[in-house]
Parts: sequence; structure tokens; C-alpha cells
Amino acid sequence: MHRAQLLEFKQSHLIMLSIMFVMCYSVIVALSLPGSTVASITGGFLFGLYFGTVLNVLAASTGSTALFIIVRWGLGDFMLRRLNRLEGRSEAIVQRLRSNELSVLLSLRLIPIVPFFILNLLAASVGMKLQNFIIGTFFGMFPAAVVFTWIGVGLGEVFDRGADPDLSLILTPNIFFPLVALGVLSLMPVLLNNRD
Repeated sequence: MHRAQLLEFKQSHLIMLSIMFVMCYSVIVALSLPGSTVASITGGFLFGLYFGTVLNVLAASTGSTALFIIVRWGLGDFMLRRLNRLEGRSEAIVQRLRSNELSVLLSLRLIPIVPFFILNLLAASVGMKLQNFIIGTFFGMFPAAVVFTWIGVGLGEVFDRGADPDLSLILTPNIFFPLVALGVLSLMPVLLNNRD
């Protein structure tokens, strides 16, 4: 209902709206609140594919880094004791993070085996260097950020045509192809496990 007004507001207040968007999205991630996917889609809806992707990655990286620092300085020892009691897959991930921080974090960001906020907690709890966390997070989240931003762009284009949002919009190219890409990203862990 309000897309035209939002886009008009964006045109006249781009810097302010961008800062507000990044701050709100960062808080969602830093506090591990539900809604980061909706925020990413909103980034595409409001700012387009390229600028929206940049803002989404910047916001998610900022929020993740804030959570990392909070856990490291406040809850790190508690989380580390909890992690040391884990067995199986979580323990293997912790050991890999400890032995090769940057490449393992980058891989886990690119291939979503571990939920985003849990990976933030794990990385902080195992004592990962802040620099490695920032680099791995920033570059590792780009593919998923592009996909979710692209979905937002597709939704915006559907609304621009005056179409009502219903299940048929899934078949529009700017929604369908990002969903296929998201499916491929989610299948990556299975495909890689089958190779081993």
C-alpha cells in the first residue's frame, strides 16, 4: 500500500533512510531477534539489488560483530564451558573453528550448515580473532545476501506493476530464480557430505 510513498521518501532522504535501515537490521542481528530474513528482503524492496545488497551485508556484519564482541567480553567463558560439553557435530565444528578460523568461518557462512546466530556465538566462544570474524562474515554472507535482496527486488517489481501478491508471484523471474539459488545454497551441505 505504501511502496510509492516509501520510494519517494527514499529519494529525498536516502542517507537518513539507509542509516536507519542499517541500524535497525544491525540491532535485529546483534540481539538474535527473528526478522533478519525479512530485513534482507526489505533491503532489496527499498534500495534495489546492488545498494540493497551492500546495506544488507553491512548491517548483518555490524550486528554479528556487535554480538561477537558482547559474547567475547561478557558470556565467552560461560559459552565455552557449554560448548566443551557438546558432542558430535557441534564439537567437530568447534574444533575446526579453533584450528583454522578464517577458512572454516568463510565456508560455514557460504554453505549454511550452522544457523547464522549460532555461528556468531560459536566463533566468539572459541576465541576467534575479531579480524578473522569480520572478514569471514562480510565475504561469506554475500551469496545469501544477494539472493534475499533479489527476492525483495522481485517483490517490488510485482507491486510496481500493480499486481496483487499471491502464490503466482513465485513464478515471476525475479522471485523464482532467487528461490532456486536459495535452494541450491541450502542443498550445498548435503552435496558436500555426499562427496566425502
